[in-house]
Parts: sequence; C-alpha cells; structure tokens
Amino acid sequence: MESIALIGASGSLGKAITSALSAKSTPYRVIGRSESSLRATFGADPLATIATWNPDDPESIRQALAGIDTAIYMVGVNYWQFELHPQLMKKSLDGAISADVKKLLLIGTVYPYGRPQTERVSEDHPRQPHTFKGRMRKEQEDLVLAAHESGKIQTAILKLPDFYGPGVDKSFLWSAFQAAKTGKRAQLVGPIDTPHEFVHVPDAGVTVARLIAEPGAWGSTWNLGSVGVTSTRAMAEEIFAQAGHKPKFMVAGKTMLRIFGLFNPLLREMVEMHYLLTTPVILDDSRLKNLLGELPKTPYKEGIRQTLASI
Repeated sequence: MESIALIGASGSLGKAITSALSAKSTPYRVIGRSESSLRATFGADPLATIATWNPDDPESIRQALAGIDTAIYMVGVNYWQFELHPQLMKKSLDGAISADVKKLLLIGTVYPYGRPQTERVSEDHPRQPHTFKGRMRKEQEDLVLAAHESGKIQTAILKLPDFYGPGVDKSFLWSAFQAAKTGKRAQLVGPIDTPHEFVHVPDAGVTVARLIAEPGAWGSTWNLGSVGVTSTRAMAEEIFAQAGHKPKFMVAGKTMLRIFGLFNPLLREMVEMHYLLTTPVILDDSRLKNLLGELPKTPYKEGIRQTLASI
C-alpha cells in the first residue's frame, strides 16, 4: 500500500480527505506547523501519523516527507500574502523530490483562469489571470507542471470552486449558516443572484482519495464542479428555511467591501476577486468524470441539512 501525506491538513478539506481515506482503512500522515493542533484534530484516528515541518527549512521538509509515496498539497496563506504561494510551492517540491516522493497533487483554485471566456470552463480554458492572486496561483501551478515535465516527480492539479459543508468556516455561506441557527441577519457578499456553484466538501474529499489512486491522473489538470448551478441567494434562502427562520441578510457589494476593507485586510483583498461574483467561473468536470466514473455530488438541500446539523 502506498503511503500518503497531506501537507497543510488542518483545514476542512484536509479533514474531508482523511475521512475518505479512513473509510477505506488507508493510513495517512498529516503534516503541519503545529503538532498540538494536528493531534487535536487527528490524534484519535489510529490510521493517522503526525509530522511537523518548517517550510522554510529544506531538511525539515525532507524529513516530514520521508517514506511518502504520494503527497497532497493544500497549504494556505493569508489572503493578503499570496506572493507566498509560489515560494512555498517551490520549497515543497524541492523537498518532496529530495525525499523521493513519487507523486504530488496540488489542490488548486479557479483563480488562474481569470475571467471566463466560455459559459462553462474546462481544463483547456486559457489561463490568463488578470489579478495578482490569479498570477500567484498560476505561478504555483506552473511550478507543479514543470516538476512533472522534469521527470523527477509525477504531479497533478485538482481545481475546486467555492465549497461549503460541515466545518467550512471560510465560505461565502458560513454567515448564513450561523445566522440561520439563531434567526439573526446574515452578512453576504454580492451580487447574490448571479450563477454560482458550491462543492460539498465531503464530496471533494472522496474525489481526492479516488484521484490519487488513479494511474491516469498524473501529468494533468482536473476540474471538480458542483452538483449544479445555483446562486448565493438561493442557498441562503434554503439555509434559513431548513433552520425554520425567515431569511434575513445584508449584502455587501464591491463599494462596501472597499469601505470595510479600510479596517479589515481580508475584506480589502476580496475586492480584487469580486469579478468572480459578477462573471462567475462555472467548472466543466466532464474530463474528471470520464477518468473516475460517476462523481459524488451531494444535492444542495442535503448538503445544507448536514452542515446545519454540524453547527
């Protein structure tokens, strides 16, 4: 059995991937900066082993990845420090190659595509980012693709849209889930009536676990779309309805984000990516379906029910 490591495992997607691995009785290693945080999250799972790393120390990276066959990379950075993405990616790739890791999967985003040029965006869509964050993510992807071309390691990229689900507190919908439980007013970023898609994070976890086991996955980029196109308003209304409250929300547009951003660095940085709400990127994942077969796609109503039950 191949050994698997999750680099940057403490987020909601990392938990979803490890749940999928555990369901198949697959051992895994979680790698992060904080041993106490990793133990609090994964310590109860007998399939998990824990390793810490310092991504600025090549030897630390090599040791954390020693004996690993497949690495899943999902290291996050502060939204106002996206220049770190390519820097950390290069250090991690160098360390993985030094440790003789055979394969590395990058969990990516839609940012490198830039503004969509087609109604649905396939993997063949041009990568023409017009934002700083998109350019940094493209540089990160370029490093991953170049590493595969070098022959030193096999790599692949899986691109995800926005996601939601149990434990996902960094989502456009999180305020709606919290507010619906108490009947308070949700804070949403608009416009909220444009087409949008949200992947249920447990579905993404299962898909990642299947993808890394597929020999045909490597050397390519893959999209994972949602169960269907919806809107932020439709999701918020369903969230409130299931919670038994009348929908109440305040919508902040681009101008409001600029104002709030004077005091909040996260909101300030969201202005740059606001185009995703006015010209949304809707992913075409037919290529991934052809590779893996039917993909897990939880209906929105059921995903909302599960998320509310977890709060």
